[in-house]
Amino acid sequence: MIIQFDQVKNLVVQQIYGPVSQRVSKLCFHSKRSCAGAVFFSMKGEHADGHHYIDEALDLGASVIVGCEERLMADLHRRFPQRTFICVADVRSAMACVAKHFFEDADESLKTVGVTGTNGKTTVAAYIRSLLTLLGMRTGSIGTTGIWSSKEKLVYKKSTPTTPESLDIYQILWEFRSFGDQAAAMEVTSIGMDQQRVEGIQFDVAVHTNFSEEHLEYHHTMEHYKMSKMRLFEQADTAVVNVDDQGMGKDLLQAFSGPVWTYSIEGHPEADICAEQIQQNENGSVFYLTVLGKSFFVNVPVYGTYNVANVLSAIGAALHLNFSIEDIVDVLPKLESPVGRFQMIQGSDNQKIILDYAHTPVALNRLLEEVKKLNYGRLIVMIAGIGIRDFNKMPKMAAAIEGKADTVIVTVDHPGFHDPQTIVDKVLSGFKEPGAQNIFTSLTRKEGVLRALSLARHNDLILLTSGCINEAQLVRGKEIPHSDEEIIKQFYKSRPQLKSD
Repeated sequence: MIIQFDQVKNLVVQQIYGPVSQRVSKLCFHSKRSCAGAVFFSMKGEHADGHHYIDEALDLGASVIVGCEERLMADLHRRFPQRTFICVADVRSAMACVAKHFFEDADESLKTVGVTGTNGKTTVAAYIRSLLTLLGMRTGSIGTTGIWSSKEKLVYKKSTPTTPESLDIYQILWEFRSFGDQAAAMEVTSIGMDQQRVEGIQFDVAVHTNFSEEHLEYHHTMEHYKMSKMRLFEQADTAVVNVDDQGMGKDLLQAFSGPVWTYSIEGHPEADICAEQIQQNENGSVFYLTVLGKSFFVNVPVYGTYNVANVLSAIGAALHLNFSIEDIVDVLPKLESPVGRFQMIQGSDNQKIILDYAHTPVALNRLLEEVKKLNYGRLIVMIAGIGIRDFNKMPKMAAAIEGKADTVIVTVDHPGFHDPQTIVDKVLSGFKEPGAQNIFTSLTRKEGVLRALSLARHNDLILLTSGCINEAQLVRGKEIPHSDEEIIKQFYKSRPQLKSD
């Protein structure tokens, strides 16, 4: 594709050095991925400055460099007069504009649904993907559990754990369109909003799940965290709002001027979509669904009251996309859940393992409430400190579980560049009695899973929580392959059958 850079929509340029147009073969922000005809965006990140890698990108053949250091751009132009050097005030914003152009405005030919909230984003995005596809609108999804078209999981190395960089998002949307998908549901994190990863996308629907403390290692204040999440709704035509949420629900209703569907599982009198008389059974949840006065008895294969709320949010998104509530109710029994969200695995000796990557105190409390409704012998719970998240949250995870499980394993998720022992110690500091005999520790998630399984007896329930993402552990800048499911499978394969006590 030939790009005339002074004609790219919304691209704010301070100065272009060299040819205004170039034939472009690829966009990248990692210098090692550069090649002949590539555009390299020299972004400044937390650990590195892309401007330091421009020479490497040029050596590999990049024909266009986008940066924010004007003197450097001018010097490079003198060395490489046939290449293009673009000086901008904001490289991230420029990357979003160029990516949108390069991938042919793919977002505009799809229905787009953005999901934000402290907890539930992954589940809601999966529910929306499943629900819309069941309704005949083939939908892909982007988020923590990977990139999914309407038919299958795609092999795609994401640039971030949840909301990819804008360059990746536009490419994924382009791929969805090429597969024949008609819509995309994506998790939109507060950090993703703050870093302009979805800049240029006007969402058809923005969905709000809830709001509580998280990501203060990045935002530093709850005010900035909330503001970043609310910005999604400034880029949306319609909204779905959880009126049960005290953290942000009222703020959104006051700020958003477009059409809104509100939802509640707590009997909120002003909610448009309500679930009442919620009960759990072996196949999921049953409840009465009320939408603007119409009532339906619904059976959905999801577990946990909080997941019923997530189903309601997906229903709100479908209603905004002009599906009838009658058609929605008809397909709800076929709704699919994401991997790792109240995922039940049957072990030997009537043991049950639940994978639910709850990684905030609020999510852990909600999960425990639902787990305690099940029948089991003892409850073994693994919690983790996440090295790439807020350290101040770690003791709160311990406080949330203390006294609520027979056995607790404290481990580490994604240590990043931190010492795992430091992370474990930080979690332990939240216990009133960190030395209690029922509290065990491990320095890797694999060891934690194995310890939890090895401590289980007949009829026990093992709950594995926290934020294992992308089928890997992030350790000192590297992704180490990891799968809880595979560890569980191999454990029971090699373990002899137990006898009941």
